[in-house]
Amino acid sequence: MIEIGYYYDLEVVKKVDFGYYLDADNLGEVLLPIKFAPDDLEIGDELEVFLYLDSEGLPIATTQEAYAAVEEFCYLRVVDVTNVGAFLDWGLDKDILVPFAEQHRPMEVGKSYLVYLYVSDIDGRIIASSKIDKFLDDDAPHNYKPQQSVDLIIANSTQLGYKAIINHEHWGVLYKNEVFKQLSFGQSIKGFIKHVRPDGKIDLSLQGGDETRTKNKHIILDYLKSQQGFATVNDRTDPEVITELFGMSKAAFKKAIGGLYKERIITIESDGIRLNSINKETE
Repeated sequence: MIEIGYYYDLEVVKKVDFGYYLDADNLGEVLLPIKFAPDDLEIGDELEVFLYLDSEGLPIATTQEAYAAVEEFCYLRVVDVTNVGAFLDWGLDKDILVPFAEQHRPMEVGKSYLVYLYVSDIDGRIIASSKIDKFLDDDAPHNYKPQQSVDLIIANSTQLGYKAIINHEHWGVLYKNEVFKQLSFGQSIKGFIKHVRPDGKIDLSLQGGDETRTKNKHIILDYLKSQQGFATVNDRTDPEVITELFGMSKAAFKKAIGGLYKERIITIESDGIRLNSINKETE
């Protein structure tokens, strides 16, 4: 079933002076205004569009890219406040409404807020809410596995670190002693499942997976090259020094140099690590 608030590939079935009609199955024929249509669009073509309701409450299609779809969280900027609520820029010509009742605190023009997009039960329109807690359930079932790559949105900070929204569905925690880059509220970032606790709570990491290990190896190699092939750091170096030099945890550093050692790219010595001469010559 096709619903508003999502992207679909729809077939062009009719051309009129003011646009094209697309076959939206259960929603019937939906208008794509001419200003959003590619110049070479023809009847029978399929086109990816986003569906929402126009000012008259009718489904309409656009090729503009919404910053978020229904059932997703997004960090959006307020462009107007009226007697019905705040309007946020979400990438479309028509701004999205956050009713006063759905504002965690009064919104101000020019400021940005983390919101959740959903379809109103009252009139079927897409609206947003900054009361994000009510859309996330700590007890909701999931099947995340350690080292699984996930999409994160930084939601707020705590004494432990940062609370993050995982795949627009669940809460997770990034511990501050394991974060080696600056994070900001509303930021979207790739992360990894570190551990799923017996109570279902989720610990997160920004370090993990083959991609991150490869990146860490390159960081260490680049540093070695800048130091003429030798660095006075090894697995006994203080964690603070490792973080300052390489922007990674000591555990990640040890894994990276262990991999480089196994590949015979570096030698681990008593007072540091050395780039093997054969690699210095071929780089």
